Amino acid sequence: MKNTVRIGILYSTTGPYAGMGRDGRDGAELAIEEIRATHANAIEPVFIDPHADIAAYLEGARSMLRDHGCRHIIGTITSLARKEVIPLVEKHDGLLWYMCPYEGFEANDNVIYTGGCPNQHLLPLFDYLIPRFGRRPYLVGANYVWGWEMNRLARELIDDAGGEVLGERYLPLEETAVERIVLDIEQRRPSFILNNLVGPSSYAFLTAIRALGARDPAFRPENCPVVSCDLQECELPDIGLGVATGQLCAAAYFDTVTTPENTAFKAQVAGRFGSGRRISSVFASAYASVKLCAEAIIAAGTDDPAAVSRLLSAAPFATVLGPILISPETRHAALPFHLGRINGEGGFDIIASQPAIAADPYLTGRRTRLPPKLRIVS
Repeated sequence: MKNTVRIGILYSTTGPYAGMGRDGRDGAELAIEEIRATHANAIEPVFIDPHADIAAYLEGARSMLRDHGCRHIIGTITSLARKEVIPLVEKHDGLLWYMCPYEGFEANDNVIYTGGCPNQHLLPLFDYLIPRFGRRPYLVGANYVWGWEMNRLARELIDDAGGEVLGERYLPLEETAVERIVLDIEQRRPSFILNNLVGPSSYAFLTAIRALGARDPAFRPENCPVVSCDLQECELPDIGLGVATGQLCAAAYFDTVTTPENTAFKAQVAGRFGSGRRISSVFASAYASVKLCAEAIIAAGTDDPAAVSRLLSAAPFATVLGPILISPETRHAALPFHLGRINGEGGFDIIASQPAIAADPYLTGRRTRLPPKLRIVS
């Protein structure tokens, strides 16, 4: 590399998803330190914290692309922020590296998706749940695109299985008044609960479900689990130790993955952050995304997005998530599926896994028995 390349790191470390944002930034910083140890002048990070303000995400991305000369931005946590930033990245012909699980139905030449889409998390999750717990779930979600789309897909999956969705409710981000929803769940008695709430809403909901299970054994996790596709190790302290024990989450990575790569990675994280640090999926994915980005730039000898994208699709790159190859058609990574059960020590015990699943963001490989149904939900 003749010149230092600037890479934007765009995470919010405050607000309703602050824990995930901090983990994303920490994972990115660790990868940058590692890259600069061997290629001292190759990469210069530009950190901007939008503090969970959507307008600040847009302004931060604009500053990175226009003022700092970044052609690559690693970051955003929510789909709302990602969708806000993408048109600006397109305008400047850059690449946004998005590393959180999301609701799918998107593929953009200006985005590299290293977070899972529904056929990598929700579909295998339901394949596990329905035979074991039944086909009568209750759906809760954040009142924005993640909650809407994930619950829409869940309705289709339950229709395909010949089941019935017993209820569907939404809360604004940061709303913690969950009592009416929990009362409705108690009355309807579902077989499991899909939780697409975010941050404090999710924490309040899990706390209330814990209290419900204490007075009615039918709602204990072994009988009626709460399942998620977006809950992270870094959030468990905010919920409270033991509050969510037994509940389930799907992810491409957990701290407890038993691979030689993860053992080495955990030692590296412990050396940098201390031995008590639990590694979340967002931490590992941010780290892997920065490493992928920087290694592809160095190998290509340029930060040109087209050249970087070609390299990413030419051969797998070794990462803590396993070998990653970016599809040239969808710009998504093939990712493993793990199902974790929250333990009493603030982590996840992995109870089921699948090897890397090729991303199918538009679910073209799936055929439903019934057409999707649109209906009003409260």
